Amino acid sequence: QLQLVESGGGLVQPGGSLRLSCAASKFKLDYYAIGWFRQAPGKEREGVACINSITEGNTYYADSVKGRFTISRVGANHTVYLQMNSLKPEDTAVYYCYANINGVPSWGQGTQVTVSS
Repeated sequence: QLQLVESGGGLVQPGGSLRLSCAASKFKLDYYAIGWFRQAPGKEREGVACINSITEGNTYYADSVKGRFTISRVGANHTVYLQMNSLKPEDTAVYYCYANINGVPSWGQGTQVTVSS
């Protein structure tokens, strides 16, 4: 089964930035759409951003993060990034990356992002 690994979470002050990474063990994500989701305490998991395959490159964002977050991929290291700027306390959540490879959904273990002064 595909193993997705997220990293880059942490504690940051409001207005700060973090960059999350998503990679797969022994698998190249380049030709698959990858999504970032988040789940705050007591709330449902919600979609944050999505990027199409490396050959298409289209990106999509939730309204709540447009203009602040940027999803991208670097083909050389087969990694998908979520650059998060101008962070707000309401961005606090566990962030997950998601891939659907040939009809099989896979989630990472999640990385905690806490925005607090």
